[in-house]
Amino acid sequence: MIERGSGVAVWRQIEDSLAADIAGGVLRAGQQLPTELQLAARFSVNRHTIRRAVATLVERGLLRVEQGRGTFVQDNAIDYAISKRTRFSQNMARQNLSADVDILNSDTVPANAELAELLRVAVGDALFRIQVLSKAEGRVVDYATMFFPAARLPGLPDAYRRHRSVTRALQECGVPDYTRRFTRVTARLPDAEMVDYLGIPKNRPVLRVKSLNVDAAGVPVQYGVTSFNGDLVQLVMEQE
Repeated sequence: MIERGSGVAVWRQIEDSLAADIAGGVLRAGQQLPTELQLAARFSVNRHTIRRAVATLVERGLLRVEQGRGTFVQDNAIDYAISKRTRFSQNMARQNLSADVDILNSDTVPANAELAELLRVAVGDALFRIQVLSKAEGRVVDYATMFFPAARLPGLPDAYRRHRSVTRALQECGVPDYTRRFTRVTARLPDAEMVDYLGIPKNRPVLRVKSLNVDAAGVPVQYGVTSFNGDLVQLVMEQE
């Protein structure tokens, strides 16, 4: 019950009430929060008061906002293993989560100095660039841009479109196995594109991962920059 004149702001009392519902399982992980109108009716307040309480719960990490869908109780974080052999589909399968990939763009770009050094090609050489959204249980967990040396891996974009898997696409192009040379992780605030793709608030950091994969001979075959939704994913560094 909301107690007016108690010395505790009404929106704070609503925040505490909803937090108690989450802690007690009345509102379950992944469940959509009632609409502002429904909550306003429940607590007999205006929508502005509800909006302030909900915004604070989002800041606390108890709720998340998905643009175009609504507000949801935060799920337990998905463990995303970073190891010598990092594979998205295997990471999801280990947790009994469905995995899917949406291809946003596939084109060919010239290598700049940084990419040329990483992939051991000449500046200006052609690179295949593929940009994707990876999903678990239908929800976007990351946005990735991947680069592949075109001369070394002809036909890779078509193979990736067929399989939606880096592992299978590389196998089709003559690379039976690959391993992670390095993984570099930073946290940063999302730009407008990340906010749109990941459906997160603009003040919620993303986990940005830069990685380089090499074949059995140590020759680079893929460089990627992946932005993970920090609300949904925790990175687990595995020792091998």
